[in-house]
Amino acid sequence: MKKPHIPCLRLGEDYHSLNESEVKDYRDGSVKATMSQVNAGIIRRDLLNIGKAREALQKFSTRELVDISAKAGELFLKDDLPLGGDGTMQSAQSYLETLSSTSGLPHVMVQRNMDKIHYALTHLELILNGLTRGIDFGTLDEGHGEQSGSPVCFYPTTDALGLVMPSNSPAVNSLWLPSIALKIPIVMKPGRDEPWTPYRLIQAFIAAGCPREAFGFYPTDHEGAGDILRLCGRALIFGDKSTTDQYAGDPGVQVHGPGFSKILIGDDMIERWPEFIDVMTSSISDNGGRSCVNASAVIVPKYAREIADALGKSLGPLKPMPIDDPKAVLSGFANPKMGEWIDSALEADLATGGASDATAPYRDGDRLVRAEGGTYLRPTIVHCESMDHPLSNREFLCPYASVVEVPQSQMLGAIGPTLVVTAVTENESFKKELLRASNVERLNLGPISTMKISWDQPHEGNMFEFLYKRRSIGMAA
Repeated sequence: MKKPHIPCLRLGEDYHSLNESEVKDYRDGSVKATMSQVNAGIIRRDLLNIGKAREALQKFSTRELVDISAKAGELFLKDDLPLGGDGTMQSAQSYLETLSSTSGLPHVMVQRNMDKIHYALTHLELILNGLTRGIDFGTLDEGHGEQSGSPVCFYPTTDALGLVMPSNSPAVNSLWLPSIALKIPIVMKPGRDEPWTPYRLIQAFIAAGCPREAFGFYPTDHEGAGDILRLCGRALIFGDKSTTDQYAGDPGVQVHGPGFSKILIGDDMIERWPEFIDVMTSSISDNGGRSCVNASAVIVPKYAREIADALGKSLGPLKPMPIDDPKAVLSGFANPKMGEWIDSALEADLATGGASDATAPYRDGDRLVRAEGGTYLRPTIVHCESMDHPLSNREFLCPYASVVEVPQSQMLGAIGPTLVVTAVTENESFKKELLRASNVERLNLGPISTMKISWDQPHEGNMFEFLYKRRSIGMAA
């Protein structure tokens, strides 16, 4: 049976390159599709014409693009959509199964990610209202108007949004979706192992009535990715710390790296810690531990060893399950070497002393296992004696967390930059400290999973403020 071919999209037009890569099943390495690969020169050439893509979106009102986005959400979730330019159609179920087979995510997790993307597309008006602080759509269309009785004027910071996407979790694609309604076309390098979600989203937008010129889809190499980041006026990059640190000081690049998200329990609530084990467990393990909003550390004023043991008892027995099992909670690795590296890194740091694997007593067998045809890492909870230990503030693509004792008065200084903090406390003074903390992006007050996000309150960067700037304006009476 002929395998599907995923073409490059040069401003919406299919382009088949002589160079191809293969997208493979994480279990047996069988080829699920081939994908055109383009060089940086093609991307540079197409960016010279990006103004045409912007003009195509400008012909629509924001309201029309919001409605198109909602329709695209329904198509993405439920309908058959083109896969390649040869008339091949892909059903929603086929997309789910194929993505699962190349990413290692169980079916149930792919479905949850699909539902998140569907929600974002069908609630874009809510999201834009949060991003813009309630600016009227007419003001967005005209570029100027009034807000709270004062004149406002906005201008775009770029003609295109560049995207260098990861392969770890489909729902990260929800971050770029507002760009279309904000009339900024996208220029994307998809993840090597996960072209399925962005390609399907693009096809859903086009089928819903969005101009195809608004979408650039460029499977490319490191040089091509670098040009997308360098030549698009605004860009998003996803990756590990070594990758994202290169762009940390660039105002034109919004960095989405490790989240180092954490759960903090205050002095006033620590005696009740057993009540919060379920919240900790879900924060650590949901979505296979692959999200930047997964908790990777639990910081407590005391009982760290007891909490680590309880989490080890909860998570340690978890094993790989069949990929179509609705109770599956662990994800396989598309690249087995990644799992092997994480396992060896954990073992090396544990061997230095000052930390212990609290899941080991409850895990019958090795952390790194070959099961269900793929490579998996079983959960790891580490009790660290201090925040100085290298495992106290780490993040891995699997259910992992450290548990560390830190006095409440020192917690905010000890945790470092943190994407999400769930703070379990009712102490008003501590709450005020948390609300003032400059190293915390999103704050959950109370026993709320770090995985719970609010679409109208972005947990990492505001897309409207990234793509538009406000200018002062004076108009003659």
